Amino acid sequence: MRSMARPIIVYGIALAAAAFLLEWLNYKHVVHRWSTEFYVVCIAVICVMLGIWAGNRLTARPRQAFVRNDAAIAALGLSARECEVLEMLAAGHANKVIARQLDISPNTVKTHVARVYEKLAVASRTQAVQKARTLDILP
Repeated sequence: MRSMARPIIVYGIALAAAAFLLEWLNYKHVVHRWSTEFYVVCIAVICVMLGIWAGNRLTARPRQAFVRNDAAIAALGLSARECEVLEMLAAGHANKVIARQLDISPNTVKTHVARVYEKLAVASRTQAVQKARTLDILP
């Protein structure tokens, strides 16, 4: 909640300033101090600036290149083969497919999966993949 307070206050101040500016322009327009075209240009410029600002704030930033967290792999004690099995789990492959692609038996795959679960302290494939992504072991 506390982390949301600052952006809310900033946006509130920005909206109040924009409302004040629009009211000031409306007052100047009522007293005919400047031509109508000037007011149209001012409002257009404000809208363009607001659009650019909102676009920059709301547009997703490009993701940085994935860098595997080797320290987490070492701390968890995951072997290279277990990392391969984990990558294939993340791709959604079944144990038999993993066994065929890695040229090992399905029972060996089951053993690797069980060890990955134990080392990551999880109980399912989904949890293993999610935790591995959280730890930057998987992209």
